[in-house]
Amino acid sequence: MQDIEVNISTTPFPHAIFRNFYNDRELDLIWEELNFYTRPNKLLDVKEYMGVVGSTNARAIILDDVYENHRSISNILTVNRKIFYEETLEVFSNISDCCSLARDCNWDTTKVRYYHNGEYYKPHTDKAMPFLAFSYFHKQPKKFTGGELVFPKYDYSFDCDNNSLIIFPGWVEHGVNEVSIQNSDYYDGHGRYAITSFFGSKEKG
Repeated sequence: MQDIEVNISTTPFPHAIFRNFYNDRELDLIWEELNFYTRPNKLLDVKEYMGVVGSTNARAIILDDVYENHRSISNILTVNRKIFYEETLEVFSNISDCCSLARDCNWDTTKVRYYHNGEYYKPHTDKAMPFLAFSYFHKQPKKFTGGELVFPKYDYSFDCDNNSLIIFPGWVEHGVNEVSIQNSDYYDGHGRYAITSFFGSKEKG
């Protein structure tokens, strides 16, 4: 039976951390797709996925753009529905009033990003996104250093362990420390994978 470790905190900002979030079968499905994207001409440069040029140099892909009308084809878009289960969002929603609308989530967008040697993301906020859920993966044994999710304004960081998930409000400034990995080709896939879910609640017209 899967044993998910959950930690919630109101300091230094409201957030929830889940470790061992996906079970073995779910991880197999996720890695099947991540390995596919870590091949030539799969992930996009910053300007091609509407990233902020100069803020990051890591490649990514927005899965909703690729599978817009056929989401079930993507293993990741299928498996990551687990983030939006009532029991998961309820944990986060109960942390603070500013998180309470998460339980009413009715839209989300998913991005896969891969960080290899020398890649980073400068601190920024996702002001247009009510909530963020970051899932992290890396091959084992781990071959890179750096890559921590950092919150400079709060003197706080998250190590982004394999199969971990962190959820927090979009107004919280965050960034990614530069990844360092030696003797590894980009397409070996021994870097840091992040699956980001932007989500919130919209009134239906």
